Amino acid sequence: MQRFFAISTVAALTASASHAQDLPQAGSDWFTDADAVLQQMLERQPITGTAKNVILLVADGNGVGTNYVTRLFAGQQEGGMGDDHVLPYETFPNLALVKTYNINAQTPDSAPTAGAMNTGVKQRFNLINLNENAITGDCSTVEGNELTTFAEIVSEAGKSVGVVSTARLTHATPAGVYAKTAHRNWEDSVPEDCTAQKDIATQLVDQMEAGVVDFAMGGGRRHFVPEGTATDEGGEGVRADGTDLIARASNDLGVQYVWNLEGAKGLNLDGSTPVLGLFEDSHMQYEAGRDPEGEPSLADMTRMAIEYLQNNEDGYYLEIEAGRVDHANHANNAARVVTDGLAFAEAVAMADELTNDEDTLIIVTADHEHSIALNGYCGRGTPILGLCMDIDNEGIEHNGEPVLADDGKPYTVVGYLNGSSSVLVEQEDGSYAGSRPDLTQDEATDVDYVQQALIPKSSESHSGEDVAIYAKGPWAHLFDGTIEQNYIFHVMNHAVQAE
Repeated sequence: MQRFFAISTVAALTASASHAQDLPQAGSDWFTDADAVLQQMLERQPITGTAKNVILLVADGNGVGTNYVTRLFAGQQEGGMGDDHVLPYETFPNLALVKTYNINAQTPDSAPTAGAMNTGVKQRFNLINLNENAITGDCSTVEGNELTTFAEIVSEAGKSVGVVSTARLTHATPAGVYAKTAHRNWEDSVPEDCTAQKDIATQLVDQMEAGVVDFAMGGGRRHFVPEGTATDEGGEGVRADGTDLIARASNDLGVQYVWNLEGAKGLNLDGSTPVLGLFEDSHMQYEAGRDPEGEPSLADMTRMAIEYLQNNEDGYYLEIEAGRVDHANHANNAARVVTDGLAFAEAVAMADELTNDEDTLIIVTADHEHSIALNGYCGRGTPILGLCMDIDNEGIEHNGEPVLADDGKPYTVVGYLNGSSSVLVEQEDGSYAGSRPDLTQDEATDVDYVQQALIPKSSESHSGEDVAIYAKGPWAHLFDGTIEQNYIFHVMNHAVQAE
């Protein structure tokens, strides 16, 4: 019966495909392209071997809406209309939607979202890798509530661990790999009466000493250097305890420390000596302003990390974060959102190029979305960073005329529900009033342009919307449907232990 059903099904599919060629639309590129995708889908087979390596790539704040903006920008940069463009990870065979809420927050924070992905359980707003009994900001609730991280699990199994970020290495998402803290802001110090935990920067160096973290690159140099002490590029450290963690790592632990691209190019990447790269005092530069001669790109750091980690015959875990996608969203600055988003896509392509699908599970996702909004009704080819252009009903591209709102003024494709650029401005009497400016295309497409927002806030906020996950490699097919964010850990953990 089962064999008959299988034969009948194949026959029915063949007949259906044959019949489809008789349809009047069968000669359309839209039709044939979709049919080709169908054939590819029918040939897919899941990979169920052991994952020697796991790479988790997180574009901070890159929800479905933000990703859409980056997709169009990337396609338009290549001369196309943008909406039909395909980002590197959008070709990955497995896809799911991810619920991002925290234990006590409908709209999530990056600290517990990172913790959820690295431990398998959801956590409280603003804390990292502590269970539901821990209270944010209360050091007395740390002891006994620490969670075991994926990095600790795989390190115990003999694998190497790396963490890369364009944010500070002590920031929420990278800290999710190695730190346990009652507050994400305790980057270089803890409250005076807190003895249950160390600050996040110290925890990173401790984990390097313990052999849990082998490779770390990003920003945040100031949190590793005593206050008043000059940093490599003329800034100052902020550590109140007087500890020079860079000196400790370099001199006491034998870690290779670098602070610019020239130094990074001279690193020994044979896997024998740990690496610590701190390329800025705070976050690394936005991609739109990065000096390509002085500071590595996210793709550069991804390449170095994989070249280093792949020397371990037992494999590795690598988390890579595009942290500044989030920061540009908070600033209502879509131009920098998409340039860092495109740099993230290049890092994904680099990771994919340097690895093998048969032994490496690659997961691409975001920790949360932002209050970004996309306006309509724009014709195809409308510059995603510019004014919404009207639809041409006789062609396929916009007609070159801006769509006007009911106030008679044009508007940009990208906007925000809240932020510092609100059209409502506080008046002398404490009330709010305002009107939208009459924008030109040149103003709207300037890299420094700040998109209009509705509700006034000092900084644009996250959103609680689902984010997407794209995956390939061993057990990637377990990402399907709508999942909880902490489920990501469980797939990674299963993949490295499966036989």
